Amino acid sequence: MSVLAALARAYERLEDAPPFGYSMEKISFLISLNGDGSPAGRPIDLRIPNGRKMLPRRLAVPASFKRPGVTPRAFFLWDNTAFVLGISANAEKDCEPRRLAFRELHRDALKDTQDLGLLAVKAFVENWLPEDFERLGWPEDMKDQNVVFALEQERLNRVIHERPEAKMLWARLSAGGDKSLMTCLVTGERAPVARLHQAIKGVWGAQVAGASIVSFNLDAFTSYEHEQGDNAPVSEAAAFAYTTALNKFLETESRNRVQIGDASTVFWADASNVETAEEAEGIFAALFADIKGLDESTEAVKIGILLEKIRQGLPLAEVAPELTRDVRFYILGLAPNAARLSVRFWLENDFGTMARNYQRFIADMQIEPPPRDPYPALWKYLAETAVLGKRENVLPNLAGEWMRAILVGTPYPLTLLSTVLMRLRADKEINALRVGILKALLIRNYQWEAPVALDPGNTDKGYLLGRLFAAYEQAQTAALGSKVNATIKDKFYGAASAQPRKVFSLLDKGSANHLSKVGKQSPGRKVNLEKEIGEIMGLMEPSSDPFPASLSTQEQALFGLGYYHQRSEFFRSKKDGTLVSEETTK
Repeated sequence: MSVLAALARAYERLEDAPPFGYSMEKISFLISLNGDGSPAGRPIDLRIPNGRKMLPRRLAVPASFKRPGVTPRAFFLWDNTAFVLGISANAEKDCEPRRLAFRELHRDALKDTQDLGLLAVKAFVENWLPEDFERLGWPEDMKDQNVVFALEQERLNRVIHERPEAKMLWARLSAGGDKSLMTCLVTGERAPVARLHQAIKGVWGAQVAGASIVSFNLDAFTSYEHEQGDNAPVSEAAAFAYTTALNKFLETESRNRVQIGDASTVFWADASNVETAEEAEGIFAALFADIKGLDESTEAVKIGILLEKIRQGLPLAEVAPELTRDVRFYILGLAPNAARLSVRFWLENDFGTMARNYQRFIADMQIEPPPRDPYPALWKYLAETAVLGKRENVLPNLAGEWMRAILVGTPYPLTLLSTVLMRLRADKEINALRVGILKALLIRNYQWEAPVALDPGNTDKGYLLGRLFAAYEQAQTAALGSKVNATIKDKFYGAASAQPRKVFSLLDKGSANHLSKVGKQSPGRKVNLEKEIGEIMGLMEPSSDPFPASLSTQEQALFGLGYYHQRSEFFRSKKDGTLVSEETTK
């Protein structure tokens, strides 16, 4: 199923979705009018307190649209104060053309109305002057906010755009005049084609006013003399359905979105009943989002229990059999691209298949000692690939490619391996998340036997050299203490993991001096370190050079794994033999 068709189908089950021709918008103030169009007191603040902030209320209003170019277009029966009142907090903004556009729209649209509410709006826009804002003492925080209208005697029950006459008028206005009839690519039905599609809002990094997935607004994008939407005919009803559903999923407070790298990712399920679909969506959100504990509702507790069983590797058919029967799951990743949106990834599969592939991902990433959070969110892994650990520095396509590989069960992107190795050489931070990624790549992409915990019998030279490097570092720490300005890891990790021959002879000589000093302070500790180093050297092939000129990328990954395991082994508890957490060994 295509992206647009799946979204249009999702719209059908959205309980609070606006009807065709309307959109959910952030409305902050209500202007109550007398019958003659004069304001009935100060505007009413519709915003909702949220801590120290006041958040706009979402209301279904006549649909908004993109406003490109220099000629302003007004919305019907609502808009921001620059259009409705000719007022903005930006003193340099020329609001007069916007106010006139709002006034002319309503003068023309309401010229034949007999409805009391619409007549009040018509009188208001004809008589209002921008200087009235200061004269009436209206609040400064109203500027640049969206406003709606109501009749004073009805304001507690209904806004003007919800009056029957207003709805009928908007239906006629939005239908427009002559429109081309073509076969819709989404529904297959012959219907009026949408010339422009509603803006998609909420994509991280995209324009605040919204951007488009489908857009033909330049001659270069047209073909066979088609104009705008005729190039890819989507009916007005289908365009409204898919944009409404997508905007709903992209809302900040939506449970159907997560941020994966630079991709604003939305997901939804299609099941035989709403309850099953919501259960699948809740589990997926908990799997990939960074959720610090669920609330105490019955549904949240149920999802928490199912989540733990899935992560333990139990089959979904045993954990939640209802989710294995005809539950299709959809995942869409969007990233900004100027005034348009790029589809980073689009995945569709049975939820049971995705759950099994996620369990395989968990097994791939398992490492000892584990990170403090045993099941980190995907964005935390991605942050380990970025400069300074910042989300905006994640490679643009990496998040989508990795997400696809996890959920489809295919090999991980090779850019993931090269990026992690580069970060290890650059900042010398060898932690559980990065080493887990290296282990997973070795297992899935190269079918190498990468151990979860320290494997004393592993004879791969990359793994052995990593262990040896950790032993040399421990000898330095034992001799000089942990407060040295720079350890051998800080100075030589990059060279040692890529070109061992350049530095290991030097490290071997340095370790002899360190061990000599350790022997004067703690003879027993010197014996243990010499024994550890000797055992590692003894596993190296006697017929080959123990310090090769270079290591392949796979061997460099094993070097990091061996270093992490051996270094962690030095921090094993002497009381119960358990390994301390990765954070403690830093």
